[in-house]
Amino acid sequence: MALDPQVLAWRAARAAAGTAPLYTQTLAEARAADLAAIRAGSGAVEPVAEVRDLHLPGPDGPLPVRIHRPDADGPLPTLLYFFGGGWTLGSVDTADGICRRLVNLTGCQTVTVGYRLAPEHRFPAAVDDCYAALRWLAGHADEVGADPDRLAVGGDSAGGNLAAAVTLLARSDGGPRLAAQMLVYPNTDQRVSAVPTPDEDPLLFNRHSVAWYRRHYLPDPADAAHPLASPLLAEDLSALPPALVITAEHDPLRDEGERYAARLREAGVPTEATRYAGMIHGFFAMPGVFDAGRRAQEQAAAFLRDRFGLAPAGSATPAGQGSGHG
Repeated sequence: MALDPQVLAWRAARAAAGTAPLYTQTLAEARAADLAAIRAGSGAVEPVAEVRDLHLPGPDGPLPVRIHRPDADGPLPTLLYFFGGGWTLGSVDTADGICRRLVNLTGCQTVTVGYRLAPEHRFPAAVDDCYAALRWLAGHADEVGADPDRLAVGGDSAGGNLAAAVTLLARSDGGPRLAAQMLVYPNTDQRVSAVPTPDEDPLLFNRHSVAWYRRHYLPDPADAAHPLASPLLAEDLSALPPALVITAEHDPLRDEGERYAARLREAGVPTEATRYAGMIHGFFAMPGVFDAGRRAQEQAAAFLRDRFGLAPAGSATPAGQGSGHG
């Protein structure tokens, strides 16, 4: 149960700098600090062939998206990516480093959705925006060079929650059909007390962080029981797209993410699940700090290549990764 040495070094640097927990800051301060931390941890900015910002028609006005595209011709398999930040923080900039790396590792295209944030726009606004973006992408694939038969959704933390919710909506509506869902330490059950982190360390994402985000996102505590807020509570998880679920050992969201992976398997959904030992919430977005973050992004890319038909089956998980493969 020990923290990874790289996590310990990162934590020590935060302590020396007097870093305040996000949940003690104003929204404006927390949003700026979150973006700065992700940029500092993402490593060198990787070039891609094209980056394009545009707006799609959304449920409450224009919806910003950012497209990252590799140097490739023709309609491309496309990952619709939802950034993390507890539905309260984040923007298309937050996921820029992740998407650049996934584009370079997979050869697919990514489309990041700038969904509305809480508490200005509470549940289900973010879900509505993300699903609207998927429906637009499926119906206008030619406008952005996407292959409508090879679409996937994914995200980290709150973005993983939104990706799972979008798959439920797509299934209930009879489409768009999805090739995969990539869920990185997703929130799946808003009702439960989160797994304790070591001493509820204020320098790490902890149960206080989870509660702070939940209070911003849910207009009514009873909304925690809604399957689009808590996908784990959906009665039926069958006929959903093949899934990759990544969790971190020292993450208060660990158990609910792993229970979701188990339920997907029980429902007959091909599911790969990996717990990264010694890691904390947020590591996936910080490959410049944590070697495990780089390996997890490589794992995600291999999973996507496999599901998009860009690599032989069986290459989805690099050797020596975590535990709990299935």
